[in-house]
Amino acid sequence: MRARIELPGIAPLLVLAAVAVLTVLILLPLGTVFVEAFRNGLEGYLEPLREPDAWAAIRLTLTVAAISVPLNAVFGVAAAWAIAKFEFKGKSFLLALIDLPFSISPVISGLVWVLLFGAHGWFGPQLEAAGIKVIFTTTGLVLATLLVTLPFVARELIPLMQEQGSDEEAAAITLGAGGFTTFFRVTLPNIRWALLYGVLLCNARAMGEFGAVSVVSGHIRGLTNTLPLHVEILYNEYDFVGAFAAASLLAGLGLVTLIVKTGLELRYAGELRAMRRH
Repeated sequence: MRARIELPGIAPLLVLAAVAVLTVLILLPLGTVFVEAFRNGLEGYLEPLREPDAWAAIRLTLTVAAISVPLNAVFGVAAAWAIAKFEFKGKSFLLALIDLPFSISPVISGLVWVLLFGAHGWFGPQLEAAGIKVIFTTTGLVLATLLVTLPFVARELIPLMQEQGSDEEAAAITLGAGGFTTFFRVTLPNIRWALLYGVLLCNARAMGEFGAVSVVSGHIRGLTNTLPLHVEILYNEYDFVGAFAAASLLAGLGLVTLIVKTGLELRYAGELRAMRRH
């Protein structure tokens, strides 16, 4: 028999404590962003967003995410498939490399590319002599974002694909299906919700990344400033309404991400329960 101890009033106190902490750490700061953004009304909110620098920052943010997220999705699927479906030497090392961006500072993730491709880096002088520039360009921003967001898709897929095993793929191959057919007709339908979940988180992090892109961007207005960097510049210039207006776009992205994430989790959990029943 398992002993069970109930202390009257403890559960409500724990719930109140959790709500209080979440209110102070999340709800109040988030509410402050929108209150300050609309301090001067709707027109005052929209005015800084119409600025050319703001549009350039938004376009660059979307461009960097549009390049880095699909690349990380492809890598995540390939890495998860290799790790979950095959046994090979160095699997543990590969898993450690995938998790590495979680354990290092984003600033270090940006500094790595500066050391490699900067003007005084390992390969920077040779690339510059060939007319190729990486740092302080969109290419550098994409590389920094790729490194920071590398684990998201892979880490969502690996546990699921390990749990699913290889029986369905083996059966498809036995029936004469090729590798691509097996992937698109068997593997991909089984992982689609986890893949979408990982892509969603990867996209949110890519658009909101600050530390890594700050190192490689050079803070060139209208050219290499993403939206988070644009917020910093406006705040440092005491344009608080403009800074909070731009920040509200990122906060809105976070809210949308949370809603979609919750929906995917419910769908994902329902499919997992169905799979276990069968």
